[in-house]
Amino acid sequence: MENTKVNSLLFVCMGNICRSPTAEAVFRHKAQEQNVELTIDSAGTIASHRGEKPDRRSQKAGIARGYSFDGIRARQAVAQDFYDFDMILAMDKYNVEELKKIAPEGLAHKITLFCEFAKNYKDDEVPDPYYGGAKGFEFVLDLIEDASDGLLASLAS
Repeated sequence: MENTKVNSLLFVCMGNICRSPTAEAVFRHKAQEQNVELTIDSAGTIASHRGEKPDRRSQKAGIARGYSFDGIRARQAVAQDFYDFDMILAMDKYNVEELKKIAPEGLAHKITLFCEFAKNYKDDEVPDPYYGGAKGFEFVLDLIEDASDGLLASLAS
């Protein structure tokens, strides 16, 4: 994405109820704090949670750190997203592969692993906290905050 102005970001996980809505909420908050205007959204590679609010555990952990999940509802990623968004940030390698399956020809280059922007963590992927305990949701937040800071710095340079 070098030398390309980024105006819109889409965060993607599998169901769009834990990781990607958390990334949307965190990144939106951090961008607003820095007066960075971007279109920010999230989606999942599956449709089974379409229309649902983010997982209550994701919301609880995020709200405790000052993030708002207002207006966020699960939706499925679609081919049109590759035209509508400048960057598509996947939470893990599985979702990178799923996104490549729906990417219109010549647009798969927009897909990036979100953790590539993390500076303090060396994890390649944001792990799915769905079947874990509260500590998993806290760790996901830590990773997302770190990657969000790195992404914002990258967009500013």
